[in-house]
Amino acid sequence: MNRRLKNVVIATSLRAAIVIASFLQCLTASSSAAQQASVGQQGQKDFEQRALAADREFQSAAFKSDTAALDKLLDVRFTWTDANGNTLTRQEVLRQTPKPAIADEAAQTTAHSYGSLETIQVHSGKDHALHVWVNRSTGWRLLLYQEVHLLDEPPAPTPGTRAACENPCKTIPYQPKTQNERDVLGGFQSLQTYTVAHDAKNWGMYVADEFEAANSNSDQTLTKQGRMADLARSKMAGYTPMPVVEMHVLDFGMAAILISKHQPPNAKPVHITRVWIKRGSNWMEAASYQTRIEDAPIR
Repeated sequence: MNRRLKNVVIATSLRAAIVIASFLQCLTASSSAAQQASVGQQGQKDFEQRALAADREFQSAAFKSDTAALDKLLDVRFTWTDANGNTLTRQEVLRQTPKPAIADEAAQTTAHSYGSLETIQVHSGKDHALHVWVNRSTGWRLLLYQEVHLLDEPPAPTPGTRAACENPCKTIPYQPKTQNERDVLGGFQSLQTYTVAHDAKNWGMYVADEFEAANSNSDQTLTKQGRMADLARSKMAGYTPMPVVEMHVLDFGMAAILISKHQPPNAKPVHITRVWIKRGSNWMEAASYQTRIEDAPIR
């Protein structure tokens, strides 16, 4: 073999070796990434399963009035809002445990994970309950429990309005403490503004696809698509924005809880819990539970 041909063979062999080595390296990296993703997904599933297991323990303990078990499951900031709008603190629940409104083992349950938060919704006929769990250093703890009992009949239609919406569209009696709170409240106010305007398209930009709402001033729950259809038809009975009387926000980084009291005109006040989540750079509402406070006067 002459020297020139020999050099060509050597160069070709080296290039082939480099290509094979690069291929093997990519294959190994892809395999490793796939294994890590699989481990991560399994870890997330285990994480969620622990939250669901804790929720089953809570429901069992609540029905049995097992305060020792509840003491280990309830967060220090825990509140319980029953279907009549009465809100109890952790201490009050442990002193005299109420019974959950839903006792049906066949009730439908939906669960969603948002970082350190897990939301579980339980549905049975006209009764609905929102359970919000937070992952603490000691494990999953129940932060919030709220019930809603729907109306037996559709609410009386109320005329839509395009009048100026000051509270909550422009002002809220609450000063945000973090950038997340400012961003969430900005999204909330935009959502209220688009509700008043019956702007379904822009309203949908601030709502997660898995959104569910239960309102004791309505006879049915709402999904994102259902609410957008109602807005487009200007069918707003039971769902018009209401002035905020009290509000506070719990910031969990990639999720936030808005807890507020609203006073609709000529009606009883409403206790509302809203779950907001951050997806990409956008904050969206993922759940809204609205319970009329029956013991309060009409104003």
